[in-house]
Amino acid sequence: MKKWDGHTHTEFCPHGSGDGVEAMIEKAITLGFTDYSITEHPPMPVAFEAVIANRVEDIATAAIRWDQLDAYFQHAHAMKRKYKDQIRIHVGLEVDFLPGFEADTRALLKEYGSQMDDGVLSLHFMPGVDGWRFIDFSAEDFKTGILAYYNDFEAIQKAYYALIRESLFADLGPAKPMRLGHISLCQKFQRFFLEEETGMGSVVRQQVSDLLKDVKANGYQLDWNTAGLYKEYCGETYPSLDVIQEARRLGIELVYGSDAHSLADVGRGYDYYEQN
Repeated sequence: MKKWDGHTHTEFCPHGSGDGVEAMIEKAITLGFTDYSITEHPPMPVAFEAVIANRVEDIATAAIRWDQLDAYFQHAHAMKRKYKDQIRIHVGLEVDFLPGFEADTRALLKEYGSQMDDGVLSLHFMPGVDGWRFIDFSAEDFKTGILAYYNDFEAIQKAYYALIRESLFADLGPAKPMRLGHISLCQKFQRFFLEEETGMGSVVRQQVSDLLKDVKANGYQLDWNTAGLYKEYCGETYPSLDVIQEARRLGIELVYGSDAHSLADVGRGYDYYEQN
């Protein structure tokens, strides 16, 4: 039986723990995983970094540097070869959808696509105060940079899911990942905003339902990402269980993702994934 973690990171990730991917793979083997995808954050286009409103030192934590990308792929493929008799390692990237910078992403994937046999397509940035902003940096940053721009949580959700849908149809070339990552990341800080209605209203829920139909029609997978269960202000998977249930009814392939950034994260929440 296939047991797959489709979303993990490595010691190259600047916002990770520094734990080595080899130790993480060995833990996955002991947990009975048959498949393990290494999906590191690639560097962002320099032109995109210039329009991010967050602090320069914070932007530097988002992804690996350009001068690390070749070393990342070399190391990941070395792990694939070393452990080939114990676990199937899939090597790829967690590619950010950056509206207006699709040509840059196409160029990245054209250069490195031959080294990829898996990947995740995610959204970590939205327009906000003074430019593009992190969605998931901190609750305080979300409040001042995102909520202050959209004025209410539902407006954030509408804009966020519109961008997720745009990513689904974006032309990023033949190496574009076919799995959408943590599609409800905009809910990461939902419990921080006690005076806001952060649940999905009927309009947004219909928007999500329409998105799921497009996911199915276009043959994409969904990352069932358990990291949100362990985030202080989230407390649920990305996406939530009701969305997962609808996706399952539609026949969408759901791939467990620990989103591991440390040894402790490997396999975390897999029991929840199995039981639900």
